This record gives sequence, C-alpha cells and structure tokens, in this order.
Amino acid sequence: MAKRIIVVGSGAAGMTAASSARGADRDAEIIVITAEEHISYSPCAIPFVLEGKIKDFSSIIMHDPEFYRRERGIDVRTRTTVTSVDVDKKAVTTNDGSSLPYDSLIIATGGTVFVPPIEGSTLPGVFRVRFIQDGMDVQKALPSARSVVVAGAGVIGLEIAVALRHAGKDVTVVEMFPQVIPRICDQDMAKEVQTYMEGLGIRFVMSTPMGAIKGNGKVESVFAGVTEIPCDMVIMATGVRANLEIPTAMGLEIGPLGAVRVSATLQPYRKGRLVRDVYLAGDVVMCESAAVPGPTMSQLGATAVRQGRVAGLNAAGGYATFPPVLSAWISQIGDVQVGGTGLSRGLADYYGVNVVEGRATGLTRARYYPGGKKLMVKLIADRETHRLLGGQIVAGEEVTGRINWLTAAIMKGVTAEEFVSSFENAYCPPTSMVKDVVNVAAEDLVQRLR
Repeated sequence: MAKRIIVVGSGAAGMTAASSARGADRDAEIIVITAEEHISYSPCAIPFVLEGKIKDFSSIIMHDPEFYRRERGIDVRTRTTVTSVDVDKKAVTTNDGSSLPYDSLIIATGGTVFVPPIEGSTLPGVFRVRFIQDGMDVQKALPSARSVVVAGAGVIGLEIAVALRHAGKDVTVVEMFPQVIPRICDQDMAKEVQTYMEGLGIRFVMSTPMGAIKGNGKVESVFAGVTEIPCDMVIMATGVRANLEIPTAMGLEIGPLGAVRVSATLQPYRKGRLVRDVYLAGDVVMCESAAVPGPTMSQLGATAVRQGRVAGLNAAGGYATFPPVLSAWISQIGDVQVGGTGLSRGLADYYGVNVVEGRATGLTRARYYPGGKKLMVKLIADRETHRLLGGQIVAGEEVTGRINWLTAAIMKGVTAEEFVSSFENAYCPPTSMVKDVVNVAAEDLVQRLR
C-alpha cells in the first residue's frame, strides 16, 4: 500500500518538501494543505513588484496547483486549513470536517507578521506584507495614498520604503531600535544604508515605537512617541513570528526563541522524546548556529528550501540531516546592496563572545575601470581563537558572491590568518580590485587581533 504524506503549508519549505518526497518515493500519495489561494511564489519579490521592477504579481508565481497535480502527482488543496492533528492516531482534520490519516506529516506553516497591540491597528489602510495577497492589496490601495508610514526598519521594511518612494509617495520609517536592520547588521554598516535612503527623501524616526494609529474610518495619522505623522497608509513590517497554533496544539516543544525545537532530522520533540513520522521545515523551526554553540532563527527563503528538502526526504523514508546555519542574507535597497553572514557585533554580544573587528573600504571594480561602486566590508573574529565568525558588506553591486565566499570560510572554521594566506579571489578589472576589499578587511582584522 502506498505511503500517504501530508504537507501543511505551501510556501518554499512546504512545496520543496512535497517535491523532494515525490522524488524519493514515486508511489507515495502526497497531499499539500494550504489556507492560501496562491502557492509556489516568493514573498521576497513583493517589494520589487510594488516598485515596478517586476511586471506584476503573476510573474512571481512559479507554478499553480494544476502543475503539481499534472507534472508531479501532488494533490494541492488550497483555501483549506488544518484544524487539529491527532499524533497518536496519525490523522489531521481540516476545516471542512474531513479526517485524513497520514504515514508521514510535514508541518511548514511558516510565520506571520507580528502586529503590536496598538490602537488603530485594524483600521482600513493598515497593511502587512507577508503573502502575495497582501502585496496585491497594497498595490490596489496605492493610487489613493500620498503619505505612507512603514513600521519597522528591517530589510523588508526598507525595501518597501524605497519601492513606495520610487512610486512617488511621501515615506516615513518608524523603528523602535536606534538603527536600521537591527541585530543582524551593525550600526556603522547600517548607517550607510540609512544615509542613502535619506538621500532619496525618506524620513526616519528612530528609537521610537509606534504608539497609535489614528483615523475616522480610515488611517489619517500615526503617533511615534509624541510625534504625530499624517499619512494615508501604514505598512506593518514589524518582524515575523512562527505560526505555532498547530505545533502547540500537538504538544510539541517550543524553543527559547519562539519556534519549534527539532532534531537534525527536523523531527520535533514532545515530552522530551522525538515524535515519529512528523517533520517540520521553514520559519516555524528553530535552528542551531554554525558560528557559536546555541540556537538561532533562520527565517530565510534559502533556509526554507534546504529544510524542505530534508523534511521531504525523511518523510518519504530516506535519511537526511539539516546542519547548523550561518543565515547568510542579502537585500537590494534601491541602488544599494547590503548583506551579512554569521554573527554581527550585536549578536556576538548576545552570545557572550569577545570579538575583534576588521574593516576596509574600496571599489567593486579596478580603480581604472569605469562604473566601480563603493564597497565596504566588515569582518568579525573570535578574540581568543581568531576564528572568523561573521561578515557584513555594503556596496553598489556584487555583494552576493562575496558573502557566499565568507560563508564558506566561516563554515570551514578558518582563522583570520588562514583567510589571508589561503583564500584566493578571482580577479578581473570589471568585477573586483586585484586585492579584493574582503582580503584587505581580513588583513586589517589580523593586525587588530595582534
């Protein structure tokens, strides 16, 4: 009898899990249950549709349910929710009252934008940007909006702010921390991004949480501390929290960072024991850090895909493990790219690690080659062992390759000295300086460690 695998969630983790399970077991019955109408799309692309760099929202939908049914034999049930899971009987119940037994269950319910409990948060004109429908709703409302307040200065909030500014809107960003891109980016690097955005005419109110949203039947203003900011629209970009309704109802253990604690095989725990035939992937999962011993969150599309593969293979009867992560990230904010990997200085302080920083500034191309853009690199190493722990880059182009280079080095556990002596860089005048700025930052780090 064919195995039945049920996947709850149709994001990157869920659909990757379903496809990986199909690749491992050609005979399994695979069912994906999702509350969404649209599946298999990238939420990271939403700001760029709003900015007009991507033609429309249909362009970011990779496949529809019919494709999965026809091409991969996967039954995707949209606009359907799981109301309960019986772990002992191995069955899920959906909102239409159906009870579906499973042999393996994959939970990939993702996360939801956290909206602070403030006055006026449900007024018309207040939007979240998490799902494709959210983006469509914002796009529909934009023509009638002149002034927008973006709550939250994380990378999504900043990308949205630039997109709306380029659309001709008056934009103010409100952030409770004293810097943009808090925690994962350090203040000296984040300041470069904020300064660039201020040059576009975007205003910032920092170190101030949203106090209230005011309006008579629709948004008219927000309070940031004692300052009232008139606006027609509010975008909540206030961080993502794991969707824990189903895991909590199942009695699964929740880790200290507010996500499900899992083993390397992505199996959850209940009362200290692994739950058989249940796997989790994506934003709902707490990971292990590859930079330092301890838990971390990695709510990134690339992580979701990697976890989905592991969960799908294991659910189909195979064996795969998910390793600790460095959570390499990158964002395109207007004409500026900013990225990082491993620990920032702030995260190092959080983990109690004593670190040393190295820095360098140069160009993305040879000095004599036209079109080179400013490139800033910051590297972080353990003061005692000299092991590289993190890096951040701000530049006008070519950040991804450099961040991936650093990620590989940190994963290998190399010291700053080993990076300087052994890690080569490809050189061509249109793509880098003969001694890349990353190498120069590493040399500066070695000097400071001495």
